[in-house]
Amino acid sequence: IIKMTASKLIVLAAIMASASAFAPAPAFNRLSTAVRAEEEPKKGSGGMYDTRDPEEFVDEDARKSISAAPSFEEYMKQRAAEQ
Repeated sequence: IIKMTASKLIVLAAIMASASAFAPAPAFNRLSTAVRAEEEPKKGSGGMYDTRDPEEFVDEDARKSISAAPSFEEYMKQRAAEQ
């Protein structure tokens, strides 16, 4: 039986505990973050529902309005015109 002093045990425990800091992070999984079409939108912690493609909406308060997004083709034409 090996006898260890308390300080050696503390140092050994600290080394063992800190080894987990160097473990590789789990792989990113796109399926875990994907929004599935069959699922209903979930209410977030801020009280807002998650929407990926909101409909155009005009409100009296301009901060609450959502403008229509251009199509990808329109966006590319606009981007080419700016260059």
